[in-house]
Amino acid sequence: QVQLVEVGGGLVQPGGSLRLSCAASGSIFSINAMGWYRQAPGKQRELVASIPSGRTTNYADSLKGRFTLSRDYAKNTVYLQMNNLKPEDTAVYYCNAVLSLYSAPNTLRDYWGQGTQVTVSS
Repeated sequence: QVQLVEVGGGLVQPGGSLRLSCAASGSIFSINAMGWYRQAPGKQRELVASIPSGRTTNYADSLKGRFTLSRDYAKNTVYLQMNNLKPEDTAVYYCNAVLSLYSAPNTLRDYWGQGTQVTVSS
């Protein structure tokens, strides 16, 4: 019923940049928030950044200034621009959307993309 299609990721050298995008499609009634999380090997999944509809973006404190999240409301798409990447940014990045469906317009649920690998290494 809902698809989150992630594009981007890959291998980049320290100090480099990458851009991830995530498009939501399906029987979507409304989207409450969209964003990205990441999970490094042996660690818990953590918030990277999220944009609640009509509100300011939430960033992980450690990523402010290097990562920028933007959202195209018309296309149900979010973009994560990652600059000055560091080896510790290596992780699987997951798109997240909190949304409701036409079949249940008052019920918000979390949806996740399949994940995209970002590796920062020389």
